Amino acid sequence: MARRNHSAPYSREKNLKTKCRKREMRLGVTTARSQMEKQAIVDHGRQRQGLGTNLDRHPTSQRRSSSNLPPSVTLLIYVPPFNALKQILPSLPRSSAAIMPEKEQQVEVLWPRLVANKLLRRPVGSNSFVADLPCSDVLLEPSNLDVLDPKRPQKHLKDTRKYKLYVSTWNVGGVLPSDDLNLEEWLDVNNDRYDIYVLGFQEIVPLNAKTVLGAEKRRILAQWNSLVRTTLNKSSSNLEGRKEAKVGEKHRVYPVKEGFARDFRCIISKQMVGVLVSVWARHELQYYIRHPSVSCVGCGVMGCLGNKGSVSVRFCLHETSFCFVCCHLASGGRKGDEMNRNSDAVDVLSRTSFPRGPSLDLPHNILDHDRVILLGDLNYRISLPEAMTRSLVEQKQWDILLERDQLRTEVSRGRVFEDWQEGAITFSPTYKYYPNSDKYYGCIQGQKGEKRRAPAWCDRILWHGDGLKQKRYDRCESRLSDHRPVRAVFTASVDVRRSFNSLGSFFLSERFDRPDDEHANGGGGGRRSINVDALRSSPRYDVL
Repeated sequence: MARRNHSAPYSREKNLKTKCRKREMRLGVTTARSQMEKQAIVDHGRQRQGLGTNLDRHPTSQRRSSSNLPPSVTLLIYVPPFNALKQILPSLPRSSAAIMPEKEQQVEVLWPRLVANKLLRRPVGSNSFVADLPCSDVLLEPSNLDVLDPKRPQKHLKDTRKYKLYVSTWNVGGVLPSDDLNLEEWLDVNNDRYDIYVLGFQEIVPLNAKTVLGAEKRRILAQWNSLVRTTLNKSSSNLEGRKEAKVGEKHRVYPVKEGFARDFRCIISKQMVGVLVSVWARHELQYYIRHPSVSCVGCGVMGCLGNKGSVSVRFCLHETSFCFVCCHLASGGRKGDEMNRNSDAVDVLSRTSFPRGPSLDLPHNILDHDRVILLGDLNYRISLPEAMTRSLVEQKQWDILLERDQLRTEVSRGRVFEDWQEGAITFSPTYKYYPNSDKYYGCIQGQKGEKRRAPAWCDRILWHGDGLKQKRYDRCESRLSDHRPVRAVFTASVDVRRSFNSLGSFFLSERFDRPDDEHANGGGGGRRSINVDALRSSPRYDVL
């Protein structure tokens, strides 16, 4: 008598599940089904083979016929094959393995899943950013001498302090920085003092299929941050201006003054493909910065990939919320291309959102914040013939050129950036130059095969709302890429909470520790007393 193989039905069931998975992978789809629906498919296959269903193994009271299954929604996402995508992105690699970044194979992100997340505009890792220290969600109080007395009302008033912001945007054209790249002139470290630096980059990586469809390379982000850190803290080893506290004594936080050591820390740094935002603050201010968050919006290929779009960062300094939006809008110098840039700008302003926080009282959209600054390569051109544009640029007829500037025209017609402001432009167009040259692209005779690019003010800095006063708006002369960096200096008014119900507040009031100069009076934190010994010795963190 032949011996019956009892494991054969279960082998056939396992093979059936494997075939289903292979069929889904071969079609290039990701199917979202409930566990009950998946089991129904397997049971249907078992019935066709005469094996019975899994329900037969359960008690009768738990059995359910497949006809009574609740309806489920199946989401099919078609990921085009590589041959189809090669028509959209000519430089697309043939193998999906080439998209995986070096030394990050352990992430194990499949190409269809990664592309599907981008097509669905799902934020892949957009809630994480790089920072030197984790920022607290609780504002540090002026003193530990305040005693909460339920019988005594706590009266809080607000002071106003002024902080100096340095904001700059730079399209680096996919050029990797060298380790000895000098950023001192760009960051203006020798001529002035600032409380917060906001640096926006575009095209920190070449915009090809590998960088657009793949995961971001944090190595390049770290390289730029290292250069910025070295430049901003070049004199940080000289601590002559900082007094050493005695054992058990608290550090007094004074505004920055002439001769004091520079010590800037990164509070937020976030990358989306080629767009990078890096925010740096004096280390004393970090303990008054709360609720840092980021939001990424892709507006590129198919309206969702990150070769174009924005990275927005927000935080609260004392009682005032800040939002900085770094954009890279649609390119193109043909007539009508400005409408694509308008569309991208509308997408950025409408799709950017931030968490409301545990108390649901934090700003949710860009314009909900108290202080808003937008910077980046907006790509707006000059609506004049190329020859006339070049002639007017050589004559430095900025007023005539600005009358035909596309951004100003679109704003005046109410099509984009309504109620936004921009400072007076008194500098040369920032695009497009030959690399390592001061000559505009296309002005050299005899260059065959190169595209004509008329000069334009592509790189801009705008702001929205009250509480910001622009002190400076100019460009730098770095020759690293085909763009010149643009920078602006703002004075920002910040509300600071003050309590009058303690002896400690009396000694921390304005009659004590009054700064001597105007900038120190707005330096922030000059009358605070906190213990930062442990915090200053803390290592770097990646805030996830």
